[in-house]
Amino acid sequence: MIKFTATVVVCLVVLNGLSQSEGHFNCATDEMHQHLYETHPDIVPGVLRAHQQLKEDTESYTRSMNRNQDPYIIPVVFHIIHNYGVENIDNAQILDGLRQANIQLRKQNGDTVDIVSAFEGIAADVEIELRLAQLDPDGNCTSGITRHVSPLTYVGDHEVKSIVQWPPDQYLNVYVCNQAAGLAGHALLPHAADTVPQWDGIVMQHSYVGTIGTSNFFRRTVLTHEIGHYLNLQHIWGGNNVPNYYYLPVGQASNCDHDDEVADTPLTIGWQSCNLSGVTCGSLDNVQNYMDYAYCALMFTEGQRDRMHACLNSSVANRANLWTTSNLEATGTDGVTSYLCGAQFNATKRIACVGETIELSDVSYHGIVSREWSVIGGQLSSPTDSVITVVFSQPGRYAVTLSVSDGVNELTTTEADWFVILPEQGDRDYVIEDAEHQGNFDARWVVVDQGTPTNWEITTPGNNSDHALFIENINGPAGAEYIFQSQPIDASQLNAIAVQFDYAFSKQLETDNDVLQVQISNNCGETWVTRRTLTATALESNEGPTSDYFVPNAEQWKSNLVEILTAQYLVEDLLFRFRFASGGGNNIYLDNINIGHPASLDLVSEAAMSPLELYPNPTRDRVYIRTTNGEVVNEIQVYNAQGQLMVHQLVGDASEQEISTEGWSRGVYTVHIQTNESLYHRKLMKQ
Repeated sequence: MIKFTATVVVCLVVLNGLSQSEGHFNCATDEMHQHLYETHPDIVPGVLRAHQQLKEDTESYTRSMNRNQDPYIIPVVFHIIHNYGVENIDNAQILDGLRQANIQLRKQNGDTVDIVSAFEGIAADVEIELRLAQLDPDGNCTSGITRHVSPLTYVGDHEVKSIVQWPPDQYLNVYVCNQAAGLAGHALLPHAADTVPQWDGIVMQHSYVGTIGTSNFFRRTVLTHEIGHYLNLQHIWGGNNVPNYYYLPVGQASNCDHDDEVADTPLTIGWQSCNLSGVTCGSLDNVQNYMDYAYCALMFTEGQRDRMHACLNSSVANRANLWTTSNLEATGTDGVTSYLCGAQFNATKRIACVGETIELSDVSYHGIVSREWSVIGGQLSSPTDSVITVVFSQPGRYAVTLSVSDGVNELTTTEADWFVILPEQGDRDYVIEDAEHQGNFDARWVVVDQGTPTNWEITTPGNNSDHALFIENINGPAGAEYIFQSQPIDASQLNAIAVQFDYAFSKQLETDNDVLQVQISNNCGETWVTRRTLTATALESNEGPTSDYFVPNAEQWKSNLVEILTAQYLVEDLLFRFRFASGGGNNIYLDNINIGHPASLDLVSEAAMSPLELYPNPTRDRVYIRTTNGEVVNEIQVYNAQGQLMVHQLVGDASEQEISTEGWSRGVYTVHIQTNESLYHRKLMKQ
């Protein structure tokens, strides 16, 4: 077997802008072809044979063409190659990308009215439709979307196809990755796929799939462009013509000497901007063609349609098998039978507030004709519609049950604690989290489920204590994010609020780029504002990178303080959250998270062997302060959360002092103790 380096062969496309004035494609197709053949000359004879056969098949088909008006159906499977990052796009974005490609292939996009008059008459419905597979290669029911965890997502070259590939003579394999070899997408032309079948398929960078999610409207045509290559279309100015394997950079005057082997696409040098009146080779250029690099693609020509049909009737790369009746039956795409195999749903959000309207959608597959929703504790707009709304009147965690039927069979799924509903208003203006009270951690915080194999948990040791919050980052996927957020905090009566926390972290390599962020929200998590970002270098509390399992000792902790003074965030339902984005580093620990008025926080680090004791703490009616090392207390000041002075006592010489807390409001107070040696700051909680 030939060993191939991960060189991208055909059409690497990039869209460098999000507006019509600046977007364009940039491709290294031909240069990459040339590089491939120069580095692997042993495959050239096979490519030449396949190209010649496909050329003869195309000519024969064109001469005797008897087009069937029924569309050619191509079974497709999307493989999401991810590492728990943004590239793990949801099914809705995949379905939108598929819908956009079909709209463009069938000339159903409304903007075809904008095709310039010179090409309006030859703009074609190419009579090709992509359908998600309902049966996998083993005959099992499938959604037509698979998900696989691999760091290869960050490269997105042909190696991703070694992770999974359904038989390319039965399915069009589309791979969605974080990167697509540095650009937006790439595909193999049929003669190359025939020679190197293990590389057959299309690779897409996630942000060029569809119009929603991580993509946008101006990127919707990239998949269609790649499908054109998959079905033997060249770039509109030529370029990939075999057997010479020359490459033609877009926009070169010499491109007028070449063509794309399609009769009704005029000679052109190629465009990267939308000049609809461009004339580069003696006639008006078809700038709006999907196979050009301009951002304003709207059409294929009739000649391109016929060339694609010829490819689908050729044995080269087994394209002729894709649309056969037997293959459509085998892949569940014949449109005759639907296979009920998944009861699934999603929601616009899973963490919400009391009274907030949430949308639930049935995304079950396939052939659903009826359904029944059940959300105990929630008010539903309808129990049977495919898209419903739900509103909760009480905070808590709620399960969702969905039963679906295809008229014969029924499936039911229940997700416990699917919704976390927060109160409309916080019940306190402070948080003290030392990770020591593990039993009710979920009542104090919400750990966001990102689908990662690990998440925030409580472990040992803490900072001068038994426990801390922790992510086993050393064994986790780089690129994943981990979030936990607070219950609402009532900051409406404060003139400022702050969060102080201790942390410990080590890199594995000097180049690690992990990030910890402190974020706040004043609209129940609809939007978050970052108030502190600590990159890997700032986070590092170890003396240097280590590949050993990092467990901090007492000297390997740091502290950080974040103050919020902006009035718009001093609200009754303020949320805090910690977001850690893994960049390949070692473990991270958090401890002693204290949120409240700045005057109530320990602004001076409190050592484990502090010579001061405050007891009982929390207290109800009185507190005692004493030293344990012979220091004598000279002065005591106590401040409430608003910074008001509650107690000021000049003590004189004493090692113990009593303070009455009767009549004080419940909350956190800061005690400042001046001894004959030092000034100490301690927190005191009044119950």
